[in-house]
Amino acid sequence: MELQRKSRIVQPDVPLDGGYGWFIVLSTFLVFGLTFGVIKSFGVFFVEIHNYFASTATASSWITSIALATIHFGAPIGSVLSAYFGHRPVVMAGGLLSSIGMVAGSYAQDLLQLYITVGFLTGFGYALTWTPTVTMLGCYFDKRRPVANALSSTGECILTFILTPSFQFMVNQYSWRGAMLILGALQLNLCLCGALLRPLNTQVPPKALVEEKEHELELLSQPHIESRSSERSDLKKLDPLKVKIIRYVDYTLITNARFMVYSMFGIFTSLGFFAPALFLVPYARSQGVEEYQAAALMSISAVLDLLSRVFFGWVANLRLVKTVHQLIVSVLLLGVVLLFCPLATTFTQLALFSAAFGLVYGATVAIHITVLAEVVGVERLGSALGFFMLIRCSSGLLGPPLAGIFIDKMSDYGAGFLMAGVAFLISALFLLVLQQMDKNGTEKEKDLENGKGCEDLNHRNSSDRKS
Repeated sequence: MELQRKSRIVQPDVPLDGGYGWFIVLSTFLVFGLTFGVIKSFGVFFVEIHNYFASTATASSWITSIALATIHFGAPIGSVLSAYFGHRPVVMAGGLLSSIGMVAGSYAQDLLQLYITVGFLTGFGYALTWTPTVTMLGCYFDKRRPVANALSSTGECILTFILTPSFQFMVNQYSWRGAMLILGALQLNLCLCGALLRPLNTQVPPKALVEEKEHELELLSQPHIESRSSERSDLKKLDPLKVKIIRYVDYTLITNARFMVYSMFGIFTSLGFFAPALFLVPYARSQGVEEYQAAALMSISAVLDLLSRVFFGWVANLRLVKTVHQLIVSVLLLGVVLLFCPLATTFTQLALFSAAFGLVYGATVAIHITVLAEVVGVERLGSALGFFMLIRCSSGLLGPPLAGIFIDKMSDYGAGFLMAGVAFLISALFLLVLQQMDKNGTEKEKDLENGKGCEDLNHRNSSDRKS
C-alpha cells in the first residue's frame, strides 16, 4: 500500500515504546491528575460552595458541568493549535490559563463568576493540555500503547487519592477560597508537563514532513480511492484548501460509521462519568458520615481505580481478548455498581461501593482511548480525540446538572447515581453495535479473500487448459 510506504518514510527518529517515551508517560500522568483528578476531587469544594452561597445542588453543579463541557468543546481547538504551533507551547499556555482561572475563582463573589473562572477559563486550559498530551503519547508508543495509556491515566487516581483529603484539610484551615488559591498555584505544574513534550521527527526536514503528511491525509480522506498508480494522479486534483484543512482537522471522521457509533458510546458515558465523583462526598455527608470519612471514600475509590488501570491495561496489552470486548464487560459492570449505590447508607457500605466503583471505573478508563485508536488508527488519533470530546460536549455539560435536578426533586443524592448507572448501561449498547460492525467487516474481508482465491484458482486452471 502507498499509505504504508509513506508512513515508513516519516517514522520518528526516536525509539518507540520506550526511551524518552517514558517522560511523555510522566507528563501525561501529571496532566491526567491535574485536570480530571482535580475535577473528581472538587466534591469537597462543592459542599462548601453550596453552603456558602446557599444555592441548590443544580446551581452549584454547573461549575463542574461548565468545566467538563468546555474541556470537551475545546478539545478540537487544542488539536488544531497543537498541529499548527506544536504540542509543547499549547500545553504550557493551557497550564497558565488553568492557573489563572482557578486563582480568579478564589475571589468570586457569586456563582456566575465561578462559572466563568473555574468553569470556562480553567476548563479551556484543561482542553489545551489534555488533548495534545494524550495525542503525543499515542505517537511515542505502538506495541505498548495500552499499558502506556493505562499507566499515564493512573495520575487521575493517585492525585485524586492525595488531593481529596488535602483539599478538605486546606478548606478547614484556609476556607474554600484559600484552598482554591493554593490549587491555582498547583495548576502551574501543567506548564512543566508541556515542557516535557519533546517533538517527534526532529531529523525530518519540515517541508518534506508536511508533504508526506499531506499525502497521507489525502489517502485517509478518500477511503474509496485505492493506491494503484493509475489513480495517484487523481489525488493531485483534490482541492488544496481541503487538504490543508484536513491536515489540522480531519473532518472526514464524521463519515466514519464506526467512529460515530463509538462517539455515541462516549455521549452516554460522559452523562455518568463525573456525577458519582461530584456527588459521592455530599451523599455520604447526607447519610451522617463524618467529613473526613466522606473525603476518604474518594481516596478508597482512587486506590482501586489505580490498581485496576494498571492491571487491566496490562491485560489489554496481552491481547488475550479484543479490547472492545473487555470494554463492554467493564461498562456493563460499572452501570450495575452505580445502581446499587443508594442501598449503601453506612461508612462501611459506602467504602465497599467506592472500592467496587473504582475497580470497574479504572477498567473502563484504562482502555477506552486504546479502543478509539483501534477504531480510527493512530495516524488520525489527534483529530479523533478532538472530535470525540466535542461530540461528548453536550452530555458533559448536562450530566451533573441533570443529576442535580433529580437530586433536588427527590431530595436524595442517591438519585444522581441511579441516573449515571442507567446512562452507562445505555452506552454499552453502542459498544455492542460496534462489535457487530467489526464482526461484519471481518466476515466481508474473509469473503473477499476467498473470492480472490477462487478467481486466482480459476485463472490458473484456465491457463493450464490453454497450455
